[in-house]
Amino acid sequence: MLTARQKFLTLLTLCLTCCLALVAPLPALAAQRAEHRAAATVQQHVPVIFVHGYNADPGVWGALREDLRAAGYADSELFSWGYDTHQSVNEVLSDRFAGYVDQVRRQTGAARVDVVAHSFGSLVTRWYVKFGGGAPVVDHWISLAGPNHGTYISWGCVIWDQACRDMSPGSYVQKKLAEGDETPGAVEYATFWSSCDEVINPDSSVALAGALNTYAGCLKHNDFLGDDGVSAGVRAFLAT
Repeated sequence: MLTARQKFLTLLTLCLTCCLALVAPLPALAAQRAEHRAAATVQQHVPVIFVHGYNADPGVWGALREDLRAAGYADSELFSWGYDTHQSVNEVLSDRFAGYVDQVRRQTGAARVDVVAHSFGSLVTRWYVKFGGGAPVVDHWISLAGPNHGTYISWGCVIWDQACRDMSPGSYVQKKLAEGDETPGAVEYATFWSSCDEVINPDSSVALAGALNTYAGCLKHNDFLGDDGVSAGVRAFLAT
């Protein structure tokens, strides 16, 4: 039979055990709540895929990528596709871009992507949207100084370069992209053009029917890649 002292010690032990059982989960619960609060403050963006132009590489997007990071994008939401710009838009490059888009969607779990293209990259990505099944997948499509209706300067290299042929006014690629709706699907389209672009001739080649066509001022062809005004316009459009 337990003495009064033994009964007291037994009761005290039970009380301490119950208290510890109640208190022990509190730090873990607090950490979980803090984690949830932190996760809730992180803004999720549609992944952005940058597509460079003729004779360029993914490194040209450094300034715009940095601006998007400063605006809240994570590195895991920004992608730059590299490709051989001397191949055909419709026969080779659009299919390869489609594969890259699928890869980005698998990696991020995103249903759709945003596309920002410079120069020749505009043709590759437009073909994908219009003829390669990209319309349901692309949310925003942006063309910076794209030869969307061709550029006469490309005639200087049509003899030896397929991309130059595709950029030429009246080419098969240009005719097909101009057929019917220039901005098909539920995609949001935007273009940025300049009156001082030495590569796109005529200047009116960039604008597309149904797109938000923005005059970027007097910019040279490659200045679009680092111009603050263009960057602000791109970020504002992606936010719509």
